[in-house]
Amino acid sequence: MIILAATNRPESLDPALTRPGRFDRRVPVELPDLKGREAILKVHARKIKTDGNVDYRTIARMASGASGAELANIINEGALRAVRDGRSAVTQSDLEESVEVVIAGYQKKNAILSDQEKRTVAYHEIGHALVAAKQTDSAPVQKITIIPRTSGALGYTMQVEEGDKYLLTKEEMENKIATYAGGRAAEEVVFGQISTGASNDIEQATKLARAMITRYGMDSDFDMVAMETENNPYLGGDTTLSCSADTQKEIDKRVIELVKTQHEKARTILEENRGKLDELADFLYEKETITGEEFMDILNKEEK
Repeated sequence: MIILAATNRPESLDPALTRPGRFDRRVPVELPDLKGREAILKVHARKIKTDGNVDYRTIARMASGASGAELANIINEGALRAVRDGRSAVTQSDLEESVEVVIAGYQKKNAILSDQEKRTVAYHEIGHALVAAKQTDSAPVQKITIIPRTSGALGYTMQVEEGDKYLLTKEEMENKIATYAGGRAAEEVVFGQISTGASNDIEQATKLARAMITRYGMDSDFDMVAMETENNPYLGGDTTLSCSADTQKEIDKRVIELVKTQHEKARTILEENRGKLDELADFLYEKETITGEEFMDILNKEEK
């Protein structure tokens, strides 16, 4: 008799069930890596007709962190998009748009931004992209758009790593925080005021800064002391602090200092490259969606 079982909560199982002699072999099923994502996309693509020029590796890079079910959904969305456009074969652009649908939702074609809101979003997104481009070891910008999405995003900047990264240095983590702060910093530099558009950026930057201090030992005073433990890694990975109230206050102070430092770095980068910021924002405002290649072409022309 062979018994198979699966769970997303292995830490909550009764030890009597998991000791030797019960379930003898454990097979952890992690999210697929780059090679795995490419293979999964090809498996699901057998069910549809493509134009033969689809680069599955590029799609797999764009879908970093996607599960098998999400990758299947990307292929299905690509097929639906081709049918809606009256085409008999799925193209590369269909699948790239499908990745965006899975990440950010469908385009809200009926969402009408005022001229000032549209310009603010354009500067916000270019702020992210420009700060990322001006820092070393940042993932290349793949696409920038200011078309609202059903997820609530008024625009977004997509960065795509060349391959999967399993380790991040302290500098790379700080660069990510600065990139998150780039949108708000652009609003401050250009308009002298701030908007609600940075809510998700604030959440992500704070989460990253707190993890650097409490889990990754990237603060010289706390050194290699773990003050936070991750629970349920298969279900989103919520965390629990395991330190005194006084230490928690000090952690909060360090998190604020870290985010403020990177926010100031982002603002400095944008002030030093104000001409590029204006030109790129105007270009995005007119076209609404630009590629990473178009972004870099303008950036490099400015530098000549």
